[in-house]
Amino acid sequence: MTAKQLLDGFSETLMQDERILSPRERELLTSILQNSKAVSSGNPEIQSAVTAAISRSVGETVAQRAFALLGSSIVEQIVAGSGLSAGTAESMAADPGGSVFPASLSGLRSPVPPGAPSPSPVPPGAPSPSPVPPGAPAKSPVPPGTSQRLRQSLPVGQEAQRSGGNVASVGVLEASPQVQAQCVVLDEFLAPQELNELINFALVHETEFRNSQVISPGGNPEVIDYNHRRSRVLMDLGSHEEIIVGRIRGVLPRVLDQLGVERFPVTNVEAQITASNDGDFFAEHSDDSQETIASRRITFVYFFHREPTQFEGGELRLYDSRRLAEQQIKAGSYQSITPRQNQIVFFPCSLLHEITPVKCPSRAFADSRFTLNGWLHK
Repeated sequence: MTAKQLLDGFSETLMQDERILSPRERELLTSILQNSKAVSSGNPEIQSAVTAAISRSVGETVAQRAFALLGSSIVEQIVAGSGLSAGTAESMAADPGGSVFPASLSGLRSPVPPGAPSPSPVPPGAPSPSPVPPGAPAKSPVPPGTSQRLRQSLPVGQEAQRSGGNVASVGVLEASPQVQAQCVVLDEFLAPQELNELINFALVHETEFRNSQVISPGGNPEVIDYNHRRSRVLMDLGSHEEIIVGRIRGVLPRVLDQLGVERFPVTNVEAQITASNDGDFFAEHSDDSQETIASRRITFVYFFHREPTQFEGGELRLYDSRRLAEQQIKAGSYQSITPRQNQIVFFPCSLLHEITPVKCPSRAFADSRFTLNGWLHK
């Protein structure tokens, strides 16, 4: 039994493990396979070539995740019962980049999405949540109004690129290079008086906060979807928008240098205050994934809240990712940033990220996780 045959033997098990392939990713693979079968018009050679290309595209990511999760010990145990040499096992562990899928992906089953967080009741007069079709691209937040310490996280990754193949006139997507999660964090961003005034401003304007919206895959900018995003936002920031935007412009040159992003003229700044209370979250997404917001370049998230802190969770997670079939998918590790008072985070809008669910036992608005967040346009 060869190393490839051994991996082929339990590839279906790997693909059904949500720690290696999420339900959304398996859903996407199923859709791609079904579409490739339809466009091949029954030609077995074309179908075989397309399936093999898809296997190569996703195989490296699955292999990396499997070895990172299971380690080489599981491979050694399998090898012990299969008669393979120890050298073969070592070579497999050292080079997990090859495809772990069999030539035919017939074992891939349509996944059942796990239970999403329970949506809060729709307020009277508010639009009904819009269902998300299986395999739809992640949604982006809607644009509003249609001593400091600098640290860099990880080395700057290469921009994701798509390369095309051509098999008997059928376009084939190849895996793009991995984009590493990266960010710049500044502590004590506002003066104490400015911070206190911002907190008071948010609390005084509680009744003006509205349910957060997202941009649908079709480009509709006014969609409420409690299965994808739950929070409340305030669009009118008063004088606080001018204060924080001024500070951001002052530090932006060194932030861009630390991120390895070429300096650019800022043509527009979106800003909003977001309040996240018990059970609120924002699922995986990028901030420039729709045509209407493609000019976004840098996302900023400024954390603030009443003290002592009355909530847990609400972490900002930035994922390493790859682009596959016009959609970003997680690829490897992530960075997790816990909300800290008077701290601001900058990262490229193209990064895949999420806000983990917030736990706020009191459910009082004043105890919420607050951010003043927004986007810089080029």
